Amino acid sequence: MRALTYQGKRDVRVDTVPDPQIQDPTDIIVRITSTGICGSDLHLYEVLSPYLEPGDILGHEPMGIVEEVGPEVTAVAPGDRVVIPFNVSCGHCYMCDQGLHSQCETTQVRDQGKGAALFGYTKLYGQVPGGQAELLRVPFGNRLPVKVPHGPPDDRFVYLSDVLPTAWQAVEYAAIPPGGTVTVLGLGPIGAMAARIAQRRGASLVVGVDLVPERLTRAAEYGAKCLDLRRHGKNLGDAVRELTDGRGTDAVIDAVGMEAHGAPMAKAAHWAVGLLPDAVAERLMDTLGVDRLAALHAAIDIVRRGGTVSLSGVYGGAVDPMPMLTMFDKQIQLRMGQANVHRWVDDILPLLTDEDPLGVDSFATHRLPLEEGPQAYKTFQEKADGMIKTLLTP
Repeated sequence: MRALTYQGKRDVRVDTVPDPQIQDPTDIIVRITSTGICGSDLHLYEVLSPYLEPGDILGHEPMGIVEEVGPEVTAVAPGDRVVIPFNVSCGHCYMCDQGLHSQCETTQVRDQGKGAALFGYTKLYGQVPGGQAELLRVPFGNRLPVKVPHGPPDDRFVYLSDVLPTAWQAVEYAAIPPGGTVTVLGLGPIGAMAARIAQRRGASLVVGVDLVPERLTRAAEYGAKCLDLRRHGKNLGDAVRELTDGRGTDAVIDAVGMEAHGAPMAKAAHWAVGLLPDAVAERLMDTLGVDRLAALHAAIDIVRRGGTVSLSGVYGGAVDPMPMLTMFDKQIQLRMGQANVHRWVDDILPLLTDEDPLGVDSFATHRLPLEEGPQAYKTFQEKADGMIKTLLTP
């Protein structure tokens, strides 16, 4: 089969690799029809290369048609249409029963001290082959796949793999009071969808912050009050307080994470580590890694006293400095973590209708064949060509 593989920092290629096979009796094989490029894939492309090996198959936002099932699979059959959550979760352990599928005890990567394995996301998370490929082996075939109806285009459902549940959890964790206010930092796919969900769930004001014109325009079209970081810069907190009677918003969603703009020292450290041999770089990142924290520090400044900061952007630092005095004094609540996909599916599915209240049918800005994946990564990393969300078609 053809698959998008990691070959080195900023070097991904489409190669011919062996087809996946049924290994366990509850496995299924899915022929992928659509697969997304996620903002966190850029961390692999740019920052987390020490945890990858040449040939690793990338991607964790796939859907497709079941092609083969193991002998103990009864929940799906060949020909069924399914979305594959990015968490590799068993669905029946203690953590899954708590709705914490991202902490699945069956697939926890204990040798790395991490939670549930993820498709296509480094040896930190199990080194499981990903879904930017023609075929994907999916374990736990009776519980992991999300069965969806035939008929509507893939765009209707593919975001159940990551974007929709991640954005939904970000809003849920933000604990926006009825008719309350929220600032969304970063209007990439997760931030843009979180802004739409917050409005759908009753927020009276959604402030969207970014520095990419196309992202700002798109969020404004869906009702967000947008602030251009290039204009407001260090005065961003003041700009938000002007909109909220001097308080700040009830909640802030940080949908940016470790690649925040405006942290030149940490950016230089990331660049320098990327030049080291992988074994050395991995040890440094495990013990001395520091994130670019501009977005998180902005969130702490923007949120009102007693408010909530919800982190959906990925952070990976081991020794990040935090402004604990400010956080304590402002009585901030902080929630974070990988999305627990299955926990939110039942809440989201009723919104994936022909009325399309979340705009999923037109959410992708680019649809490209898998063979153009390497160029798509480069374009997305450069925030060029108006690229916000890309779906690849194997």
